[in-house]
Amino acid sequence: MKLSDIRLAVREMQLWPAKRMGQNFLHDKNLARWIVDQAQITADDYVVEIGPGLGALTQLILQQGAHVLAIEKDARLANFLRARFNCPRLELLNMDALEFDARSLLAHRNVKLIGNLPYNISSALLMKYTKQPDPISLLLLMLQREVAKRLSASPSTHDYGALTLRVQLHHRVKYLRTIPASVFFPRPEVDSAVIAILPRDPAELPQRDDQLLLKLIAAGFAQRRKQLQKLLREHINDWDTAAHALNIGPNARAEELSLLQWIALVNFVAPPSTSHAQLTKDERFPVVDKKDRIQRYAKRSEVHGNNLRHRAVHILLFNQAGEVYLQQRSRSKDRHPLKWDSSAAGHVSAGENYDQTARRELKEELGVSVALRKISKLPASEYTDQEFVWLYHGTISGDLTPNKAEIEQGVFLPPPIVDGWTSARSEDFAPAFIECWRVYRQKGASEQRISERTLQRLYVLSALIN
Repeated sequence: MKLSDIRLAVREMQLWPAKRMGQNFLHDKNLARWIVDQAQITADDYVVEIGPGLGALTQLILQQGAHVLAIEKDARLANFLRARFNCPRLELLNMDALEFDARSLLAHRNVKLIGNLPYNISSALLMKYTKQPDPISLLLLMLQREVAKRLSASPSTHDYGALTLRVQLHHRVKYLRTIPASVFFPRPEVDSAVIAILPRDPAELPQRDDQLLLKLIAAGFAQRRKQLQKLLREHINDWDTAAHALNIGPNARAEELSLLQWIALVNFVAPPSTSHAQLTKDERFPVVDKKDRIQRYAKRSEVHGNNLRHRAVHILLFNQAGEVYLQQRSRSKDRHPLKWDSSAAGHVSAGENYDQTARRELKEELGVSVALRKISKLPASEYTDQEFVWLYHGTISGDLTPNKAEIEQGVFLPPPIVDGWTSARSEDFAPAFIECWRVYRQKGASEQRISERTLQRLYVLSALIN
């Protein structure tokens, strides 16, 4: 929209752009087209636009054939956009983008996020929409130039800090260009910038404890002019030994360490655990026939190497809200590393039955013991890696303690979101989980139908008696 069009629209809506909501409308059409061009949008994309305002970018995105989910907090602007665009590919939500459940985006395959982020909540929005698991393949954001420089900063620069490392831990950030204040109405007090944020390959960086890493980073940048040996004394008693081992200067400050050096530091403090699978490569499994009858016993390496039929358990653990816990398998797993999987799973070893294995795996992987209910038995097939699988259900009321040697990360998700995610991107999951989840959902639907029929019969019987 031209500046004159913006002024007219603002007058007609009796809307004076609110500074507290970051309402500064872009009126440079060439710049708007350049921004959209950077996203390389296609008709297959699902584009989330935060703060569409008067639709300067929305119109150009729709012209590319994409589906657009526009999130606009101001009801007046939301109503204006509904009237301006009559397009079935535009879904408009009148709400605060900080309150939107970003997990629902897992149900879409090609997700891109574009937005002119309000300056006062840009960091909060970034943390929300880069949270793991992250379905967004590109974040193309226009925000305050100062924040953009911090996000894309390199070590030993003034802008490099805790926010830099927090975002770059899972993403790569590229500063694209500075945007002058003059292209907005009303004109903001500072310049803006456009950045592109792309997800990293999870295997690109070494294994580490992310929670401890972020804790050390926060402590290190709490007083950035102080030396790390003083700020991290609580975590590292012998700083000289740590600095020498990691080739870090003894008087180093937080801003001097690269992301890889920070990871090396946290791994010095808490070395990554050796995978249980690596420790048990000589573990013996029962090899079974087509009817799950034990024929003999063989080492894990032989069973997996020759795709022999064997036994396993999968456990679906739910919290009090009805959300299921999914784990991302450790990168050191011999099969399906970094894929998402059931809450806990494992092989039946020699001398164990299915129930014993389920209880053991739950304790080893998540540190809990809860009552388990059998759901169904899956036959051995290529989809289960030739495993006969007993599927279990459990409910937890307390906290989990994921085994970092087995689990990269974990998350509780509502079942409908898992349905959408598995449908949109089945390649994100271990194949056996896809089968287990399908059986669980079918079983639940079947039990629901049986329950409904039972209630109907009781109702009829009650009516006859009365």
